[in-house]
Amino acid sequence: MKISFTLNGNAVSVNAEPDAPLLWVLRDELRLTGTKFGCGIAQCGACTVFVNGSTRRSCVTPASSINGGSVTTIEGVNGPEAEAIQAAWEKIDVPQCGYCQSGQVMSAVALLKAKPNPTDEDIDNGMAGNICRCASYVRIRQAIHDAADLASNRREIAADSNVSEATNVGLATASEGASA
Repeated sequence: MKISFTLNGNAVSVNAEPDAPLLWVLRDELRLTGTKFGCGIAQCGACTVFVNGSTRRSCVTPASSINGGSVTTIEGVNGPEAEAIQAAWEKIDVPQCGYCQSGQVMSAVALLKAKPNPTDEDIDNGMAGNICRCASYVRIRQAIHDAADLASNRREIAADSNVSEATNVGLATASEGASA
């Protein structure tokens, strides 16, 4: 079956069995290997991707279900939340073996988009189902808190910049009117 969808912002088409797991389409057909196979039963989170903007376990998502949709993998995730998560992950050196990290990062980005200032309970709920064999949960939680702070600071700077820019435009317009 020909399956066409948007992958990381680009239109793609693949020939795949309708019930083939999206994970194998991504890894074997499209050669995007950042999304990992962990359990094959949607219990570990290593295969987490965004489908139409929501997290989905790609190991149990039939390829046919994404026809006409949009998929974002770890290779294509972007935006302020993703940048903040990446910076925080690197700053405190979250991964040990790193195997689960693509799924952890995708879930953390989704969490920050939904809850910009998550509590510990929000983090526990948002990250439930993402298993880390190395048990780096304390660092993951701290990195999410740090990323939330970083993203909040970036939003404040952007807002201040927009106010300054609007003020400057207003002053320039008033100045031009006075000189006319």
